[in-house]
Amino acid sequence: MTAPQTLPQKITKSYVDKLSTPETGQAFIRDTELKGFAVRVTSSGAKSFILEKRIDGKVKRLTLGRYPELTVEQARKEAHKLLGHIAVGRNPAAEKKQEALQGTTLKQAFDDFVKTRKNLKERTLYDYRRVMAVVFADWQDKAITGINKDMVSKRHNKIGVERGEAYANLSMRFLRALFNFAIAQYEDGSGHSILRENPVMRLTQTRAWYRVDRRQTVIKPHQLSPWYEAVMSLKQDQISNQSAMVADYLLFLLFTGLRRQEAATLKWSNIDLDDRSFTLTDTKNWEPLTLPLTDFVFDLLQSRKAVTDSEYVFAGDGKAGYLIEPRRQVQKVIQLSEVSFTLHDLRRTFITIAESIDISAYALKRLVNHKMTNDVTAGYIISDVERLRKPMQQISFQLIRYFKIKEDKKILSFQKHQNA
Repeated sequence: MTAPQTLPQKITKSYVDKLSTPETGQAFIRDTELKGFAVRVTSSGAKSFILEKRIDGKVKRLTLGRYPELTVEQARKEAHKLLGHIAVGRNPAAEKKQEALQGTTLKQAFDDFVKTRKNLKERTLYDYRRVMAVVFADWQDKAITGINKDMVSKRHNKIGVERGEAYANLSMRFLRALFNFAIAQYEDGSGHSILRENPVMRLTQTRAWYRVDRRQTVIKPHQLSPWYEAVMSLKQDQISNQSAMVADYLLFLLFTGLRRQEAATLKWSNIDLDDRSFTLTDTKNWEPLTLPLTDFVFDLLQSRKAVTDSEYVFAGDGKAGYLIEPRRQVQKVIQLSEVSFTLHDLRRTFITIAESIDISAYALKRLVNHKMTNDVTAGYIISDVERLRKPMQQISFQLIRYFKIKEDKKILSFQKHQNA
């Protein structure tokens, strides 16, 4: 709401000092000597100088500065200067906006990126923030317009030496995405981007990306028995209550083929023990997935439910509420079994075992939630949970064979855990 306008006056220091404060909104007092020059007074008592002028067909109001930080004479002089710029075709408002945008820092761009990309998964956001804090910590206060190709090349080489080639590529792919966002997001008054190009493109143009072969490691069949024994030994850990849960988590990953985050964030509300099935609602490809529970996994979950009151199947001690990084227990299993593995290796092992026993390619793709958009035939196949139950059980039986455990031994192991 704007207060009634005061009649034009010659704006002087004594007049500005005596100006009364409007009860609501703001009041404008326009100068009788310099057209467009005015002082604005708000209901909070703040006073500032402005210049009103038609620019590119529209009346623009430019703020010159606050009083008394800016004197009347200084404000009048600044108004004269801006009127001169406008007279020769310049747009002070657009220039001021561009000047502000030119100072946009990498951190500001990242904050805007996160606000705009509302659907970023929690793990992805965690990785991005980690890269910002570790790789680009000294760049966060730099203007994005000041980050050039040479800086990118040198940083890529530095990270490759210090943290590994794969991590260097990962960091620069993130930076490339951030600059692509900035190119589209930050435009001057004429609608042109403040960035001429993406500096990370230097790596593509010079073929400087590190060649990093995709990891193909799996736990081999003859390694599964010692691996299983090492996992089960975690249940005897008297120091950490989490070790027994991590054992169940590792087995669950292997017997379902889930991605680590999909399993870690699984809630009891997503599990139907009566129907012997569970549903993933937050998947990598955004498509919900319902899968059957094999006998082995069903027993595992029953035992786990008996010893926890968390909403998450695999609860964690941190703020997230679910298991984040069982690094210590994984290293323990590696040490005891002499089988080196990562959590994602368990998913690859699940897929490899499934292929070895000739599980249908369509069934396997559905079990691991891989999209089949380019397969016309797959579009006509409806794989409900019951049709997936048999292939899932076949994979489970094959894993148990490799574990070299008998059904009675398996059941006793879970009963011992349940009563612990």
